[in-house]
This record gives sequence, structure tokens and C-alpha cells, in this order.
Amino acid sequence: MADACCADKTFDGVSSEYRRALVVVIAINVVMFIVEIAAGAAAGSKALQADALDFAGDAATYGLSLAVIGASLKTRATASLVKAASLGAFAVYILATTALRFVGGETPDANLIGGVGLLALLANLASVFILLRWRDGDSNVRSVWLCSRNDAIGNLAVIAAGALVAMTGSRFPDLLVAAALAGLFLTSAAQITRRAMSEQRNLLVGQPAPAGDACAADRDQPTSVSALK
Repeated sequence: MADACCADKTFDGVSSEYRRALVVVIAINVVMFIVEIAAGAAAGSKALQADALDFAGDAATYGLSLAVIGASLKTRATASLVKAASLGAFAVYILATTALRFVGGETPDANLIGGVGLLALLANLASVFILLRWRDGDSNVRSVWLCSRNDAIGNLAVIAAGALVAMTGSRFPDLLVAAALAGLFLTSAAQITRRAMSEQRNLLVGQPAPAGDACAADRDQPTSVSALK
């Protein structure tokens, strides 16, 4: 009966394929952080720097997601709250530094913004494609998907910023995109927080976890079940 119960549970990341996918995506994010932080400094672009910080944050949070796979639902929900807090911190930092640039600063290099933005978009589309089959799951799995989706959206905005800077000769499109990325980070942080807190509340009152996870109690100890198809 336990097997029948757990057959329909929310995907919790316990899959060798999912682990390998996370390792590949972590490597992509580390490489792109190095590329974008250097390009952002060279171009004087807050949008590129914001996107670079997002790559760094994603690499760290994906590593945390990988570390807690197979742990109890409480541990995974707590890890999700840590990731949400880091997203919120990135957002506040980007908003603060962008606000300072509004009062002064040089126009960034539009060509470099656009070129690196396109490279970052291709990297993130690859990550989205790799993770597509695991876009639904518990808060830990869901947070990985949201970060990857946000990155692809953010890269389109960075490319648009480069085009607008080239057209207008103004630094403001770059700053506006950086602020918009910060808003996207805050929205995702709120979504991850709500889901993780819901999971924790259900555990406290002894109710089943959300999204049909009727076997949450069975995962108070690390599990080694195979991948869910």
C-alpha cells in the first residue's frame, strides 16, 4: 500500500537523471557568471551585472537543491526558504546600486551588452530545455525551474536594453532593465516562499503536503526511491 500511495506523490527530485541535469546546469551558470561579470564591468552595464549576479545565485541555489534531494520535506522546504531569501537579497542589492546610477554615470557599451546578452540567452535556453521535464514538483524542484525560466526572460530584456541604448544613446534603458530584473527576482522569491511555507505548515498540523503529496510523512527520513516518470 505504501508503494501505491507514493506512486502519485509530488516529484521531490529523487532521480539520478535529475541530479545529472542539475550538475550540467550548475556548470553552465558558473561559466556564464564569469563571462557576464567581466563583460558587465567592461561595458559599464548594470543590466549585465544584475544578470551575472543571477547566474551566481542560481549556481549556488542549484547546488543547495542538489544537496537536499532525498532529505525530508521539512529540510527541502527550509532550503527553498534560503533560496527565496537569497533571491530577495540580490533584488535589493540590484535596486540599490541601480538607483545610484540613475543620478550619474556613463552610457554603457550597447554592442557588448547585446552580444553577451545573446550568449547568456542561449545558455539559459539550454538550461530550460534540460530542466523542462522537471518543471513541476515540490518547492525545491519548482524553485529550480522558476530560476531557469526567469533567466531566459531576463536575457531577452538585457538584449532589448542593448538595442535601446544603441538607439537612444542613453544609459536609462540599461538601468530600467536592471530594475525590472530585480522585480522579477522579488516575485519569484515570493512564490517560492509561499509554497515552502505551505509545505511547512502542512507538516506542523499533520496534514498531507500540497499538490497531492500524500506521502510526506514517509519522507521524514532520506529516501532512495527511483525517478518518477
